[in-house]
Amino acid sequence: MSEESRSSQSWHAESPDAVLAGLETRPDGLASAEVTERRERFGANRLPEAPRPPAWRRLLRQFHNILIYVLLGAAAVTAVLGHGIDTAVILAVVLANALIGFIQEGRAEQAMDAIRHMLALKAAVVRDGQRQAIPGDELVPGDIVLLEAGDRVPADLRLLEVHDLHVDEAVLTGESLAEEKEIEALEADTPLGDRRSMAYSGTLVTRGAARGVVTATGTHTELGRISGLIAGVQTLTTPLLEQMNRFGRWLTAVILLGAGLILALGVWWRGMAFEETFMVVVGLSVAAIPEGLPAVLTITLAVGVQAMARRQAIVRRLPAIETIGSVSVICTDKTGTLTRNEMAVSEVALATATLTITGEGYSTSGEVFLDGQPAGSSIPASFGRLARTALLCNDAHLRSEEGSWRVEGDPMEGALLAMAGRAGLDLREERARWRRNDAIPFDAAHRFMATLDHDHEGHAAISVKGAPEAVLAMCDRQAADGDGTEPLDRAFWAERAEALAGEGQRVLALAWRPVEPSQTVLERAEVGDGLILLGLVGLSDPPRPEAIEAVAECRRAGIRVKMITGDHAGTARAIAARVGLERPDRSLTGAEIEHLSDAELIERVTDVDVFARTSPEHKLRLVEALQALGQSVAMTGDGVNDAPALKRADAGIAMGRKGSEAAKEAADLVLVDDNFASIVAAVREGRTVYDNIKKVISWTLPTNAGEALTIIVALLAGLTLPVTPIQILWINLVTATTLGLALAFEPSESSVMHRPPRPRNEPVLTGGWLIYIALVALVFLAAVFGVYHHAVAQGHSLELARTMAMNTLVVLEIFQLFFIRNLHGSSLSLELIRGTRPVWLAVIVVTLAQLLVTYLPAMQGVFATEAVPLADGLLILAVGVASFALMEVYKAIARRLVGGVG
Repeated sequence: MSEESRSSQSWHAESPDAVLAGLETRPDGLASAEVTERRERFGANRLPEAPRPPAWRRLLRQFHNILIYVLLGAAAVTAVLGHGIDTAVILAVVLANALIGFIQEGRAEQAMDAIRHMLALKAAVVRDGQRQAIPGDELVPGDIVLLEAGDRVPADLRLLEVHDLHVDEAVLTGESLAEEKEIEALEADTPLGDRRSMAYSGTLVTRGAARGVVTATGTHTELGRISGLIAGVQTLTTPLLEQMNRFGRWLTAVILLGAGLILALGVWWRGMAFEETFMVVVGLSVAAIPEGLPAVLTITLAVGVQAMARRQAIVRRLPAIETIGSVSVICTDKTGTLTRNEMAVSEVALATATLTITGEGYSTSGEVFLDGQPAGSSIPASFGRLARTALLCNDAHLRSEEGSWRVEGDPMEGALLAMAGRAGLDLREERARWRRNDAIPFDAAHRFMATLDHDHEGHAAISVKGAPEAVLAMCDRQAADGDGTEPLDRAFWAERAEALAGEGQRVLALAWRPVEPSQTVLERAEVGDGLILLGLVGLSDPPRPEAIEAVAECRRAGIRVKMITGDHAGTARAIAARVGLERPDRSLTGAEIEHLSDAELIERVTDVDVFARTSPEHKLRLVEALQALGQSVAMTGDGVNDAPALKRADAGIAMGRKGSEAAKEAADLVLVDDNFASIVAAVREGRTVYDNIKKVISWTLPTNAGEALTIIVALLAGLTLPVTPIQILWINLVTATTLGLALAFEPSESSVMHRPPRPRNEPVLTGGWLIYIALVALVFLAAVFGVYHHAVAQGHSLELARTMAMNTLVVLEIFQLFFIRNLHGSSLSLELIRGTRPVWLAVIVVTLAQLLVTYLPAMQGVFATEAVPLADGLLILAVGVASFALMEVYKAIARRLVGGVG
């Protein structure tokens, strides 16, 4: 049988004997000769390493960007003008930008390594009838593998024998509880998370022991299949990069076309000398090209990296900072993201009352509520007996370390211990008072655990916990008020168990029976009947309290939250309702998704917020379906099963504490604290970064347009240039690296999380912004020519008139900085006028630089400037104030008519 046909066979649907026959193997294992032949045929049990581009190619890719080409063009222009220092600065910016991108990006292929390292280093097998320990990569199909608690499953196995085997499959299915295994054959279409007769490569044995036969190795395991999905997933370009590429191409075309047109008009229409006109056009190009923009954008993103780190989010790819701010849908895993990934008893159903238990994690501190009020002394006596039974029929232990509680053993048993502590029992004292003499361990065949315990006062009791249907069958009475009992109401308890399960809780029943102190041995027959039912406990993985508020904030921000989990639909819907998802009552399971075409899934995905029992392919299809609807999708996850969807999503967000390395490597962001609330904080920071990027663009383009328009009008009108090309270079060099950079540090605006997500295909600049740029350019033109002609009219020299015009441009740009700091509201507030430290530092630096150029003789000789009289300096300042007031009036009108400047 070929590897492909064998790995695709539904081994979980075959009986153990049929599996052994199909794999041509025996219970006592393969012979050495068979192992050698199969290793040659099937290869090593490891995942192949994907080819990677060399480092030099990854570095060169960082230069393949239209804005970088514009920047290199600006460097060429400054070199033509003979400004070597300016050329060196621009080239340094290009190199720094490329190095940052080289370091921050191009590492998603490491997800393959992370998955590969999950394969077991050692495996216990039976070969030639003897147990052997071999390297995990030497396993072949047909090998008989032995599993024990703590082992990582080394390959895909069909289980042949199990002894209380529980396997943690969270890395594949996302389910919070370890899966109890059995050997019975299942239906062929059983979903991956319900295949109890299989153990899959990379999962962890938490309890018990087993013997299984290898059905698939290497790339043909479920883990290998996910690795193939990751390798085949196309990483999307971020919205910002798409927009900036379009914007850069548009800007480059406009500048080159404009420069060529001006050159032609100057030479053939105005009759100017070609060399003179060419140098003027070069100056025009320098004025128009925002040479500092790519550097400032990169720095803005880098500032966002630091801000997100303070919010517990580590950025792996620089553009992902802006992407997370643009998401319109967050597809989140349930376990460990919305929930704590810790089991807790939330409800206790007694014959006479239902109690609610609260508390943090596995801490023994908490409260018991009856009908919504603290129970206090009103707690029924039967609850104390139930809590003691949960403590005695228990193999787990709780440890307190530095104020944090952790469980040693089964998490479900740890939750029962925490409940006993919250019921007022001293765990250590009770276990010292009661001594266990015998026990019947839990087994899938009978689905309960029982213990026989004695105290020092001559009492003895049998304590039992297990599946409700199993325990109810062994009871004939139930605990009543006080210490009494009454006949068992089976219909009542069956209804209560179904109601708790319907709320997404794992239900256990607890029972007991006093016995004679002389009894020291517990036989299976002695617990078959005659027990007293104490009650039912409902266990769940509780939602994080902060996640509830985070989901609410997402809804206020227009972000839809969808849960995609490997857990059962009932559990998922219950958690969805508790955390406040928009439509928690609607769900789709992986089996239902299987029967939907891509078009049908796109129709359904909008109205459903809960997706349960999903496989990696389902998660990937759901992300792609949402993207097909034009949504920007963030995907959160922590398991290997999440890695393909994390890579495909616009923003992949992995959990840092409990997440697998595969998930972290495939993601764009990693949450240090595994907290859904940190995602919302990251969204806020991402929106702030985008706002600041837009502020940088909205400050840079109008000011450059104003400078360029001044030269164009003067050239076409045959007027003397009010500002020389070298003065334009100076302005661009000083203001772009200071004033523009200050905007990268702007704090979040108050309305940042009250605006809907921007559309994915929204351009950087819309029609409203083009009107705004044109208006600013006209204001600059009028102000510069107005001041220039005023100076000429006063009889000032050409050098002084140009100095005043140059200083007017700088003052206008400073006031434009204060105007643009608030895109969505008035800038006429004390807080905004007061500004931030970076803003005033930039203003002070630019002011000092202009004073030096204007009044220092050495600088006057370089830039052809003269000292500006005080009265003329005040006039320039007044022009700046007037421009600010005019733009504020425009902003108020634009907000009233169309909702904002853009």
